[in-house]
Amino acid sequence: MTLLFIRIFFFILSGVIGYQVGVIDQHPLIGGIVGLLGGLLLITVEATLKQVSVRGLSSMVFGLLLGIFMANLVSDILSLLPLGDVIKPILRVILTLAFSYLGAVMALRGKDEFNLIIPYVRFKRQEIKDGVVLLDTSAIIDGRISDIFKTGFLGGRLVVPRFVLHELQRLADSEDDIKRQRGRRGMEILKNMQKDPATDVHIHEDDLAGPETVDVKLVRLSKQMDARICTTDFNLSRIASIQGIEMLNVNDLINAVKPVVFTGEELEIRLMKEGKEANQAIGYLEDGTMVVVSDGRKAVGQTVKVYVTSALQTQAGRMIFAKLERQ
Repeated sequence: MTLLFIRIFFFILSGVIGYQVGVIDQHPLIGGIVGLLGGLLLITVEATLKQVSVRGLSSMVFGLLLGIFMANLVSDILSLLPLGDVIKPILRVILTLAFSYLGAVMALRGKDEFNLIIPYVRFKRQEIKDGVVLLDTSAIIDGRISDIFKTGFLGGRLVVPRFVLHELQRLADSEDDIKRQRGRRGMEILKNMQKDPATDVHIHEDDLAGPETVDVKLVRLSKQMDARICTTDFNLSRIASIQGIEMLNVNDLINAVKPVVFTGEELEIRLMKEGKEANQAIGYLEDGTMVVVSDGRKAVGQTVKVYVTSALQTQAGRMIFAKLERQ
């Protein structure tokens, strides 16, 4: 609504200015019409440029400035030669056009590797506590990152790259029912996170070119932005960590905050099903931790007291081994 108001105001202001200029030339009506047409043209150009990223535009401007600087430098050197007063200005114009074009094109092509061109999310880097956190597809679909962020334990700005959105859309359009449900769940979770004022989440518009996978692009973008990556993907965590990128694995956090149990501690648990080994039974704590109870098969379906014999930490989470309490 604000953008529409600005456009209408600019359109009317263009007509008024054109009318006033026309009064000077004694053609106020023509001046007003020309002003309105000029304002409409600028608004049309602005509307067509809405897909242009700030990063690409800043890269192009930097390339133009660099090209103009190089053209002036070369022109000053060539002005020392006896080229004549007619050739020198023509040569300066040609060099300015050539170097400006080359600078702009080279800057746009190499914008992802331009260390001097800072992505839009880093313009406010000093205002953002703990920097930027990139969300991958698995972290969005998982959904727990929103609750973790709102607790205050995770600082920074949550940023979703454009290629991650494309991945979510590809999953949502998949013919496979499970993938389609996961994709739609991720899109819905992201939509709710954007609506929630307590969650600082933004979309990174600049999509990285190239045939690489989403994981590879995430690693590239993380290096460029000096950002952390939040995921639930174990393989991505390992690959990115090897390359020196700070990883935030939601599963690692959940496992770390699970209650600690000690050998000999007494637990009250409901045995849900039989175990793989003879006479074993399986139960679960409130946080989902699996408890394997020896000699508990006969008590499946009952709530019993057990005492802990050992605990094992695995990639899938913590597993507790226990025995039935002697009656």
